[in-house]
Amino acid sequence: VQLQASGGGLVQAGGSLRLSCAASGRTFSWYAMGWFRQAPGKERELVAGRSWTGRSTYYIDPVKGRFIISVDNAQNTVYLTMNNLKPADTAVYYCAVRDLRFSTVVLDPGSYDYWGQGTLVTVSS
Repeated sequence: VQLQASGGGLVQAGGSLRLSCAASGRTFSWYAMGWFRQAPGKERELVAGRSWTGRSTYYIDPVKGRFIISVDNAQNTVYLTMNNLKPADTAVYYCAVRDLRFSTVVLDPGSYDYWGQGTLVTVSS
């Protein structure tokens, strides 16, 4: 299973970006997935997650109402749409998938089995 993340970049505060994570060797349909981020000197944290059904989603409090996780099953791609970006959102963002069918979202990065390579998001003030 390989995950290819893209879409990061430099954006001014208040701007938007959409991150993409394309999967090969695995369909997202049966597995929970998430977007994590890691800022310098900080631990990796789950920003947004989606259960295998898509009926359950999770967002960390600072991004609620601004970020949306979505999946295009035909393209086997998961997206993170980020609006009204803030300097505090600056981090390397990673997509991840759990290798457990019918799985739910969990916060622990150790529960995710496959990771994308990370894409840097920099928000300037």
